[in-house]
Amino acid sequence: MRSGAIRRRLAPALAVLTAAGLLALAAPAREAEAAALCPGRTVRTLPFSTGSVHVYKRGGYVCAVTVAKKQGVKRKMAVSVRARGGRPVVDEGQFAYHAGPVTVHTGRRCVWVTGRVAAGSVSSGWILC
Repeated sequence: MRSGAIRRRLAPALAVLTAAGLLALAAPAREAEAAALCPGRTVRTLPFSTGSVHVYKRGGYVCAVTVAKKQGVKRKMAVSVRARGGRPVVDEGQFAYHAGPVTVHTGRRCVWVTGRVAAGSVSSGWILC
């Protein structure tokens, strides 16, 4: 009889620990997904309320991907990369997982990266100068 009472007390704690473990595994999975889409090394991650923008650099090129926090439901997403003095390269539309990748040749110029998922958005300002 006592073991049933102990199990009832431990069940909520076990549920919380399991949920925390699953959340911890989800964040690296999103980063791995973005890394598979863009070549190079991660130079910035720009988080915002509904997602994040992952920025990669390799050989004079910058690549960016916007990844949604809640994946699987189509919603309006966008990602944009603009090299200083050039026009932005944009990918926008209704996506379930990510917008992009978009790649721009930057040489040694600064870039401006923006991303949006539903109502949340981020804008980097001039970076990688």
